[in-house]
Amino acid sequence: MNVQLSMELQGKIFEQMEASYPNEGGGFLLGEAQGGAIAIVDIIEVENTFAEEEQHHRYAMRPQDWMRLEDEADERGLSLIGYYHSHPDSPAIPSEYDREHALPNFVYVITAVMMAKATDMQVWQLRPDRSAFDNGTLSIT
Repeated sequence: MNVQLSMELQGKIFEQMEASYPNEGGGFLLGEAQGGAIAIVDIIEVENTFAEEEQHHRYAMRPQDWMRLEDEADERGLSLIGYYHSHPDSPAIPSEYDREHALPNFVYVITAVMMAKATDMQVWQLRPDRSAFDNGTLSIT
């Protein structure tokens, strides 16, 4: 899997993830498939609704957010292709919690935020059998 992301959108994600620190932040990736690659063309931040005392290592959103953003993507001629979130003071590698709550068709962009500074960004996709994530190629353009 090859995922394309502009430097501008990467900068917006980094800025948002640093502002969320020491808690996890996240949102949805909007985009389209282009000749075997996935192009992320916009991001939409979504409030972390997990219990406040758990937000430093968990991220959740309301089902209404999901439905609203799916409609917004459709109106713009785009697809809801994935989800992004941060791992404060942890590597940009999916956790077991991430695996249990992931969807096989989605792209997952995880940003490591170490001491309030975004340091790494990786892209992942859950295997169809849900057993593990595969690391993809993230092209920053």
